[in-house]
Amino acid sequence: MPTLIALPRILRIGANALAELPAVLTDTGCRRPLIVTDAFLTSTGAVARVVELLAEAGIDCTVFDDVVPDPTTESLGPAIARLRASGCDGVIGFGGGSSLDTAKAVALLATTERPLRDFKAPAQTDEPLLPIVAIPTTAGSGSEATRFTVVTDSQSGEKMLCPGLAFLPIAAVVDYTLTMTMPARLTADTGIDALTHAVEAYVSAQANSFSDGLALAAIATIGRYLRRAYADGSDAEAREHMMLASTQAGIAFSNSSVALVHGMSRPLGAHFHISHGLSNAMLFPAVAEFSLGGATARYADCARAYGAADAADSDLAAAGKFVEELRRLNQDLAVPAPHELGIAPDDWTRLLSTMSEQALASGSPQNNPVVPSADQICAIYRAIY
Repeated sequence: MPTLIALPRILRIGANALAELPAVLTDTGCRRPLIVTDAFLTSTGAVARVVELLAEAGIDCTVFDDVVPDPTTESLGPAIARLRASGCDGVIGFGGGSSLDTAKAVALLATTERPLRDFKAPAQTDEPLLPIVAIPTTAGSGSEATRFTVVTDSQSGEKMLCPGLAFLPIAAVVDYTLTMTMPARLTADTGIDALTHAVEAYVSAQANSFSDGLALAAIATIGRYLRRAYADGSDAEAREHMMLASTQAGIAFSNSSVALVHGMSRPLGAHFHISHGLSNAMLFPAVAEFSLGGATARYADCARAYGAADAADSDLAAAGKFVEELRRLNQDLAVPAPHELGIAPDDWTRLLSTMSEQALASGSPQNNPVVPSADQICAIYRAIY
């Protein structure tokens, strides 16, 4: 059966690609965009830089800079109101994964009165919406190149995965110089997030020859450059390669799928407000170990691409070395366990059943090499605590 491949129509990648934003907007027919971003980027002057760039090109814009970490359906309302009141004809997502997810949801909801929960998985939303231009400022989410958005339902507390071509940006501007000031913690979390995207795309039941090549390329790059970017944020070469790997991993999983790590990480964000990248990092080694038997050769490929094993290792040995390397990476990048964040054991235990049900309901675990039961998901949650 043919595979549907989808990616942004326009990708501008490289140092100072941001300068080409006016041309990108012209190409997409957007003349009055809403910039969706956060207060931090406003405080650094980065948003003013974008506004000035557009003004010099004769493009008027409106700014919404109240994006919250791990956006909720309630947090979307003011952005939608701002867009409608300003008569904007497109949306620019500028920032990390939360800003890009917010921008995607706003672009859809501004064109309908239906609630976002109507569009959560397993629904596939392909209906037209306002054009989205994504400008990532972190090297991790890959959201600039994916047909997904993730938003928490304010009423139910569920962190919803909303898939479909409606959420795929029409264009992405991927400028690694925007990541040069990322702090070490954010560099680590987003970098492991990108690695998770690439590995899950490769071992997923939905993997295909198109996504495979991008996933392995991203894995190889991250294996070489993540520790460098973490150790020295001013390392421009490492930053450039991590930014490209993040986008490659985003394209890979958007055209394959994520799996158990992502299914289990979303409830951690919804209930304990752990950032998405950090949630993935906490889970990744344990989930990989659980999953090895279902895709030993594929995990071995990941190990060899990453540099954790070589051709002399058997697939079983290489796959085992990869899990060991994931644990070592978490140690080197100071990834904490949930209990080290002050989460009480009683609170963790009380929510195990709910989190496992929500993980399964997301659909992502069904793509895993070993499809888990609710009890097995609970066991992994207990193991990482």
